[in-house]
Amino acid sequence: MDGDHNDPRPAAVHSHIFLGEGHQHAERRTWAVIVLCGVVMVIEIVGGALFGSLALVADGLHMSTHAGALLLAALAYSYARRHAHDARFSFGTGKLGDLAGFTSAIILALIALLIGYEAVMRFIEPVPIQFLAAIPIAALGLAVNAVSAWLLSSDDHHHGHDHHPDEDHHHDHAAGRDNNMRAAIVHVIADAAVSALVIAGLLLASTFGWLWMDPLAGVVGACVIASWSYGLIRDTGAILLDMNPDQRMATHLREVIERDGDTLSDLHLWRLGPGHLGAIVSIVTRHAREPVFYRKQLAEFSSLSHLTVEIEHLPTVQNCLISTQRRTSSRLRNRSA
Repeated sequence: MDGDHNDPRPAAVHSHIFLGEGHQHAERRTWAVIVLCGVVMVIEIVGGALFGSLALVADGLHMSTHAGALLLAALAYSYARRHAHDARFSFGTGKLGDLAGFTSAIILALIALLIGYEAVMRFIEPVPIQFLAAIPIAALGLAVNAVSAWLLSSDDHHHGHDHHPDEDHHHDHAAGRDNNMRAAIVHVIADAAVSALVIAGLLLASTFGWLWMDPLAGVVGACVIASWSYGLIRDTGAILLDMNPDQRMATHLREVIERDGDTLSDLHLWRLGPGHLGAIVSIVTRHAREPVFYRKQLAEFSSLSHLTVEIEHLPTVQNCLISTQRRTSSRLRNRSA
């Protein structure tokens, strides 16, 4: 846990690096997927140009947008790592991944709208489909996205799950979730899901002549992507707005502080980065206790990485009230005179 303004230790010992445990590993995986998508993109565009396949060129351009979305995630990892020690970031760069995840979610929502619009237009005005060219391209897209999803999710266990037995498991999972990687995985899985639906629609359309199956697959794919986008926007938006990440942990924290008769008068709990939470606690007590006492009490919360403790000793509060009452009485007497 980090220090607080009542802590006598020098500020130099305070760390503000709140990156996820597997940050560099996730960064390397993301760059690897970008390279894979880039290679496939070049092959499709060059091959389409050489063999006169417009569909192949179109899929290559689609792959470029896919690589661009992943590039956003990779750059967020790189920037957060390089500026982790930058003092201008008061609470570190751990939230940069959530910002990138939020941006990716917006991009996913726009993609869902575009797919849905195109699908509706094809219901209204059906277009001829070249099945022999379209199905292999969709299969290639599915294979690339499956490999990408495997690369991104492989060895994905860096969530900081070392926690006290009393600490809520749901909270620990939420605190350790890497929303930047989550957004990257959603991108490739969404693309894979659309490819699978397109293949199914094309096969049914070519076999039974159901041309409406192709746009129907597009509508279903758009709805799935929109649903995943909404979940990302909701979760990352809450983090960016510093919402309480887990009310159950806040309740447990209050119980820990108040079990010896103290009062938790104010609590701020927010996420600093994957696996890291920050907290400001204001405590009213009758005892002569220092911040280090409460820091030891809260040591069981392993994900609480930055803690600020404010203490109000009750006699001091009472004296202030008495002093305020005396000043008020004095003013009243002066007015009466």
